[in-house]
Amino acid sequence: CVFFQIKDSITQKTTGLMRMQFWRKAVEDIYCDNPPHQPVAVALWRAVKRHNLSKMWFTKIIDEREKNLDDRAYRNIQELETYAENTQSALLYLTLEMLGVRDVHADHAASHIGKAQGIVTCLRATPYHCTRRKVFLPMDICMLHGVSQEDFIRCKEEKNVRDVIYDIASQAHIHLEHARSFSKKVPVKAYPAFYYTVSCCILALAFLNRVKGSGEEKIFSSIAGTTALPAKLRAEA
Repeated sequence: CVFFQIKDSITQKTTGLMRMQFWRKAVEDIYCDNPPHQPVAVALWRAVKRHNLSKMWFTKIIDEREKNLDDRAYRNIQELETYAENTQSALLYLTLEMLGVRDVHADHAASHIGKAQGIVTCLRATPYHCTRRKVFLPMDICMLHGVSQEDFIRCKEEKNVRDVIYDIASQAHIHLEHARSFSKKVPVKAYPAFYYTVSCCILALAFLNRVKGSGEEKIFSSIAGTTALPAKLRAEA
């Protein structure tokens, strides 16, 4: 999604705000049947017309990505989940609409899967962000374990650092389990919306057992080793 690529393609927040404003107006124009002469906007207009996509999901994504331009750590895990709901989950809601699925159980599953994906994306991008001296992990969990941002930037391997990673990953796992609880109620027609996202989450959560293990596994290389799609994930984080 083009909205997710703006943050990593700018060096100044003002530029990002200008681009977000362009897309905010573009969405308004698309729903007035007057899309700007820009390839992505035209393609989006065609998709909106063909699938009757809801405007509010695009608005939520733009609003949340605009707030995310502040480049600060999430204050708590709930703030990260809110971000994930308004971005990753919103994309899944749009995917469901494109598949012609309007189902409350599918929506519930999409909400939890999107939150899991957002948390996992934040974790997977941590080694990359640390090379830029930036840490976005929830501050409440870091404070709980007495871990500073500098500990992550220096790639420290102490138990308390591993505990932060484990606690955050565990929250993603909880959301996946909630999503699975709807598996028998979600229409088969909705399954394609979830294949890619769930597989990414499961792959990334594979390092949970390593973190919980003997402590010999290097946690930062474990995260990097499960990052199969770094470019995409960095853009979304």
